[in-house]
Amino acid sequence: MTKNQAIIIHTLLLEQLIVQDSNNIVSDMGGEKVVLSIENGKYYNLGTMGSQIWDLIKEPVAISAVVEALLEQYEVAKEVCEEQVLSFLSHLLEERLVHIKA
Repeated sequence: MTKNQAIIIHTLLLEQLIVQDSNNIVSDMGGEKVVLSIENGKYYNLGTMGSQIWDLIKEPVAISAVVEALLEQYEVAKEVCEEQVLSFLSHLLEERLVHIKA
């Protein structure tokens, strides 16, 4: 990062709509998604859980709906799930792999 590039910090809220950015190339490798960002040339392995979240955000969706979908599949406390999903999506947002829909 150069001195002229601004660091943007976003606080995600459960009510916000989030969606995959269309400027990525995505491959399925053994059940896990690998994303190539066209913008920065980096590869990202999303892992198993990240791949599930990625599939859930193909279309704009409330982050709370992503959490609810995961709670239906896994035995995890809602607060823990919310924290982990928000953390994961914040990282994807920082890397510009997703964006918030207004």
